[in-house]
Amino acid sequence: MRLIAGVDIGNSTTEVCVGEAAGDGRIRFLSEASRRTTGTKGTEANVHGIKAALDDAMSRAGYPVSDLELIRINEAAPVIGDTAMETITQTVITESSMIGHNPSTPAGAGQAVGYLISLEHLMQGQQGTPYIVTASAKHGYEEVAGEINRLQGVLQIEGMILQADEAVLVENRLNKKIPILDEVREIGMVPEGKLAAIEVALPGQPVRMLSNPYGIATLLELTPEETQTVIPIAKSLIGKQSAVVIKTPHGNVQENKLPAGKLFIKSDRRHVIDIDEGADRIMELLKTAGAVTDIDGEPDTNVGNMLSGIKKGMAKVSHEPEKEIRITDILAVDTLAPVEVGGALAGETCMEKAVGIAAMVKTQKLPMQQIASRLSQELGVAVKVAGVEAVMASLGALTTPGTKLPLAILDMGGGSTDAALIDENGSIRMTHQAGAGELVTMLIGTELGLSERAVAEQIKRYPLAKVESLYHIRMENGLMRFFEEAVDPRYFGHVVLLAGDEMIRIDEGIPMEKIAAVRREAKRKVFMPNAMRALSKVAPGGELRRIPNVVLVGGCAEDFEIPEMLMESLADYQIVCGRGNIRKTQGPRNAVATGLVLSHLGGN
Repeated sequence: MRLIAGVDIGNSTTEVCVGEAAGDGRIRFLSEASRRTTGTKGTEANVHGIKAALDDAMSRAGYPVSDLELIRINEAAPVIGDTAMETITQTVITESSMIGHNPSTPAGAGQAVGYLISLEHLMQGQQGTPYIVTASAKHGYEEVAGEINRLQGVLQIEGMILQADEAVLVENRLNKKIPILDEVREIGMVPEGKLAAIEVALPGQPVRMLSNPYGIATLLELTPEETQTVIPIAKSLIGKQSAVVIKTPHGNVQENKLPAGKLFIKSDRRHVIDIDEGADRIMELLKTAGAVTDIDGEPDTNVGNMLSGIKKGMAKVSHEPEKEIRITDILAVDTLAPVEVGGALAGETCMEKAVGIAAMVKTQKLPMQQIASRLSQELGVAVKVAGVEAVMASLGALTTPGTKLPLAILDMGGGSTDAALIDENGSIRMTHQAGAGELVTMLIGTELGLSERAVAEQIKRYPLAKVESLYHIRMENGLMRFFEEAVDPRYFGHVVLLAGDEMIRIDEGIPMEKIAAVRREAKRKVFMPNAMRALSKVAPGGELRRIPNVVLVGGCAEDFEIPEMLMESLADYQIVCGRGNIRKTQGPRNAVATGLVLSHLGGN
């Protein structure tokens, strides 16, 4: 009995396949397992995850790990994926010139203009002067409402700004309804005596006057020169449900250009491009640059620091000099990123143009050999660094029913996208490039302004629904789903993710439609162009129409919408495309690990 294990170390997951080499030269597959990859892919920290996955797989097969004759690991370690986000512009506002955010419970509707005055100083107000009253959290809603009702017939009170989350409670007790904005945590920094315009939009609508520079000019009676200075303020208030703009004669409002920097792409010659030209121009230049040997960024700029940080990080884990580390590919994607507004009082952000970059790093050494040596030493089993990842994935994909040569595979993982084409003669063309699931997760988290990466990862993986009653939900495709038993009341009114039979509540307060749109667009931006780029590199003569069929493998092939997106895109080229079903049982997973076991038959 000869037991052989194939081990595929990916950016996110380590997969194992165990097979028995029979006397007739055939392989009988016994078990498989997967675990989270420990450490950065291609470093010795991977050994812990490998051992855990091997323990699982061998336990399922009914043998101890020591019974293995050979462990074969993939040869993909020298290439590592990483990501970063570079914002292009930033709004800076000083002297408390604006407050605009989306509290969950503003009250009233409409616009109001008046001079700012605190509740403590309201008794000192002058008749005939319009006021907007500010109240700190030390004043309860009954006290605030009572004081406003008492003075509303004497003073001209047009609106309110509250520190506490009590706008609705105050409005319900007012004799005269006024727009009220709440949840302004730095209420003490709001300057008294300044003219301010306040706006609360109708439910489900954004503010209109204060997100328009001419609307601000109308409410605050600005000159044409002053109107020019409020353009960044108006832009930062787009989409907000409530807002305040304060006229500060000595305030400083400006839109600064951040040093995003230049990219230097080295091939047969040096190519230079500004990051702020956008992702499309960057990718066009990369396509025409030829064989890329290294990519650097302009020193002391955002992109320069980002690429330098990637190289330093890889040098640390690979124990090589930084000058030996090369970035051989990037994927650039245009997006929007929330940038905190400097000088604002409620943690406001505004959406600014940004470029997301996934960079692929290549080292001079083969760290996989270090992993193999340590693994062999700790387990007492022979370990061999076997085939290249894309080749092994192709062999595994051929176990999918209905496939034949020539065959192309597209392996979309966490950090990179691989493509390979095997022709009728067994010749293989392959490519390995930056950008896959991790970049999608980053784009979702950035565009939605999520505080935790784990939430963005879950949004990427699962479809959405809105719990509209205790007995039914509305799914993102518009269909209703009803339940015989009541849903947990904690989910009522919330957007949830449908993870099988489990619901995962989204606590960010973002509409379901926006989350779904951002998720789909992030996947389209990353996977569609990257798939076309990879397949064009392996297609005969670079012509996609000469690829008859494509098998999708890897973690992203299990996604509930990416394969369908790719099928639609490739249908224009008359290419048959679908998820793999490795060994008729594994779906699109375990292709590389399976290929490593199969390749042992050929003596590779």
